[in-house]
Amino acid sequence: MSGKTTRGGGLPLPVVLAGARGHGRWHLRNIRRLQDEGLVRLAGICEPDPLTPAELAEDFGSFGTFEESGESGESGESGAFGDVAGRAPEQSADFGALLDSTGARIAVICTPIPTHTDLALVAADRGVHLLLEKPPAPSYDEFRRMADGVAAAGVACQIGFQSLGSHALPAIREMIASGVLGTVTGIGAAGAWARDEAYYRRAPWAGKRRLNGADVIDGALTNPLAHAVVTALALHGATRAEDVGTIETELLRANDIESDDTSCVRVTTPRGRVTVAVTLCAERPGEPYVLVHGSGGRITFWYKLDRVLVQRSGHGPEEIRFDRTDLLENLVAHLTDGVELLVAPESTGAFMRVVEAVRKAPDPVALPADAWETVPAENRRTVPGIDGLVAAAAETLALYSELGASWASPNEVSTG
Repeated sequence: MSGKTTRGGGLPLPVVLAGARGHGRWHLRNIRRLQDEGLVRLAGICEPDPLTPAELAEDFGSFGTFEESGESGESGESGAFGDVAGRAPEQSADFGALLDSTGARIAVICTPIPTHTDLALVAADRGVHLLLEKPPAPSYDEFRRMADGVAAAGVACQIGFQSLGSHALPAIREMIASGVLGTVTGIGAAGAWARDEAYYRRAPWAGKRRLNGADVIDGALTNPLAHAVVTALALHGATRAEDVGTIETELLRANDIESDDTSCVRVTTPRGRVTVAVTLCAERPGEPYVLVHGSGGRITFWYKLDRVLVQRSGHGPEEIRFDRTDLLENLVAHLTDGVELLVAPESTGAFMRVVEAVRKAPDPVALPADAWETVPAENRRTVPGIDGLVAAAAETLALYSELGASWASPNEVSTG
């Protein structure tokens, strides 16, 4: 492809981070960790407004004096938080130019959802490998454009579903395959979180379904609690787009936003059903989990904690904690040692079918005023009873309307 270059060299691999504020701060800290291990070095940061020395130091380490750089947008100050030679990471608002000037081998893209596909293809066109934050795209067509473009360019792409790096997943799959639970009868997932008003005002695209004519689809199922959806599907063995049959959605909102903040989805596949119920209006927020139902027991997986509880007939409960593989570290291992990628684009196809169903569904229904309450001390809204409904949906594989929620709309059904 035009503009593609061959980028050689050994460790540490130069990395450019696009989007270093917000969740990007987590990536800064993770890159620093891997830099300390000699695997990568932070070569560049792409932001419309360059990070200040104080911002960079907060998440990347202490520093002394910057080397002046015409591309960085900063001069006169900086530090020893850059590469092994002490060079500060270059900063620029021009992503393509930054990839070229730094010789990046990897780009970590943590930018607004509608920008993912275009930025991924800018990197792919230059032969730069990718860690692309979830959700990978706001629509299935955009996902296909990204995935097909990356494949044609011959670069590696890891999608940032960190829960899929948990060592619990292969362990649970092995338990299922060995018959520990008997016959699997379905999989549920529950996520009861809280988000305040500031969460929806943090960026112009926050809480939007569309912005300036472009899809965003920043809803509870597709962004903050997307891990619940993708992890449940993965444990069900439904990862590819073709694994999905019908999708039923119930999308609601208590907040004054466009997207859903209280929702459930049921996906039917040849293997059975997966129901995911979530809210950002919990009364008592808790850890999200996936629940594997079997004829002879159940497995509960708290995916953020890598914690598993096995309960089965004739045995006492068994709790197991697992390690996880970091996805950027796995990408480095893939590039240097040929290790298999944990979350290649095609393994998120089923999730993207759910995103598409949410995108095509009618706009979320506003809950009636008597169905939600305000918590002034926390500047957020709650839905009384929603914590129990979320748990009941994961337990029974039913949707909110089937559980008797008076405010739940009739579900929208689409074909995958």
